[in-house]
Amino acid sequence: MQQRYQIIINIIKEKKLCTAHDLDHVLRVYNLCKRLAEHEAEVDMNVLIPAALLHDIARIVEDDDSSGAVDHAVLGAEKAEGILERLGYEKEVIKGVKHCIIAHRFRSGYNPETIEAKILFDADKLDVIGAIGIARSFMVAGQHEEKLFREIPLEEYIKENVGKNGRIKDNSKHAINLEFELKLKKIPHRLYTQKAKEIAFRRISYMEEFFSTLRDEVNGET
Repeated sequence: MQQRYQIIINIIKEKKLCTAHDLDHVLRVYNLCKRLAEHEAEVDMNVLIPAALLHDIARIVEDDDSSGAVDHAVLGAEKAEGILERLGYEKEVIKGVKHCIIAHRFRSGYNPETIEAKILFDADKLDVIGAIGIARSFMVAGQHEEKLFREIPLEEYIKENVGKNGRIKDNSKHAINLEFELKLKKIPHRLYTQKAKEIAFRRISYMEEFFSTLRDEVNGET
């Protein structure tokens, strides 16, 4: 089994990956999945581990698609199926992995139904909050020429720069603090497992303090 996992990791290494969804992110999600699984009953690790390793296999395709038509979760499930078939995985395991991958993001419209899918969903969301979430947000901001900080009423900003599908219309008008207000601070309430929620609330508390300090420093108040 470990040999299969190493082959999957090698496949990921060979792929072009975007900055915030690189192999480091994949391995952090993998480790979080293992941690969360320790607090749940009857988790099929044969499904969870390959799902964690392959969950962003199509992310770069979505990021390179300016039309917004590509959903990396849907496409990733298809790509994962081909990889796992070549590695000789059983059909039921592949089915479970595909469900985990297709249900791991908010906007795909698929709810996680298995404990493995819920764990992957939670682990992936935990990696966008806390200190690591702030670091990743700055990586993405630099990549898309976003602003360091922007003060604007949230409702006004949503009308100005957020599409119906939740995608940002103009990244140059976006800012990390707005990403936090729009999406990241809501994450703890959307998670499925109790352990993930505990971790998430601690991480959000840290982010609240960070953005409060950032606002004060931007305005020269501290």
